[in-house]
Amino acid sequence: MLELEIQTLSEKREGLLMDIGRLLVANGFTLQRHRLVQDPHGALMTMVVRGPSRRKRALESALDEHERIISFKIAPFQDGASTPHFAASRVLPRPPGVAASTPSPAIDALPVVAEEIAAEQPKAPVPVAIVSVEPLTPTPPVPEPEPEFVFIVPRAPSPAPAPVAVMEPFVELIPEGPDMEAVDTMLPKLKNDYPQIFPRLLKLDAAVSAVAREASLMLVGQRLGAWVSECDPTFREPFALQEAIERVAIPALAALVDVGQRYDQLHIRHSPLCSEDGHSGCAFFNGYLQGLLGPATGSDSLSIFAVCCRSYGADACVLAISE
Repeated sequence: MLELEIQTLSEKREGLLMDIGRLLVANGFTLQRHRLVQDPHGALMTMVVRGPSRRKRALESALDEHERIISFKIAPFQDGASTPHFAASRVLPRPPGVAASTPSPAIDALPVVAEEIAAEQPKAPVPVAIVSVEPLTPTPPVPEPEPEFVFIVPRAPSPAPAPVAVMEPFVELIPEGPDMEAVDTMLPKLKNDYPQIFPRLLKLDAAVSAVAREASLMLVGQRLGAWVSECDPTFREPFALQEAIERVAIPALAALVDVGQRYDQLHIRHSPLCSEDGHSGCAFFNGYLQGLLGPATGSDSLSIFAVCCRSYGADACVLAISE
């Protein structure tokens, strides 16, 4: 078997995982894990798949001909190595803050008053000899000039510069193993509350670190599924895979969520663990089905992977099961 890491660039992310999942199954590969993010260049998806080495060329041809894939890169998977997505935007570190220019304060409109010009009072008339019997006409006083006012219109402040939009860099987390202590602490509480387990699972989801979250959910799902199988003897009879899905997986899942079947796929509607902001909890259902179907089929090599999830905009979480 061969493990490959596939990076793809597509225009839109809606339904992308379901389309690529069908392509992988058709070429004999199974999806181990994936990451799907939105980037200014488009939808970036990184997948780790496993399948026969003889089908690698057929897989490359199928990816190259797929109408939704703009470009892709395929390489052998190296466990523990972080490979940046080839199409991710390269963003420089946040530049130092640009100090907003201080708007010039408005100039107060202060009136400038001209100096008052005082007119001199007429001097007292000098006595002269009266040569005429007609009275002298008195000189009228000079009127005081009106003061002049000069108004200065205030200048409007200059607008502040537009904020600089800084895009957060693309960061791909490297998954780690499960948080064993958190799983061992939570498992007895889940058994005690079964089937009302989702409040406990959400606490476990929030308690463990982001890099250990999926592995912890899968492990607690495996152990809880094995426990349910032990409690019900009818779940441990030897079944073919399709019969085990119908007689074991669906009844056990129906006690927890709204589930339906279509061929070898299970559709989980309104999963409480999968929010609409890209936070998927399908790893728990993956492990839960492994714990149930392993004893029912007598096989420890079942392949169960999420074809799509409501956290990425799908109507339901779809899990594909194959041997």
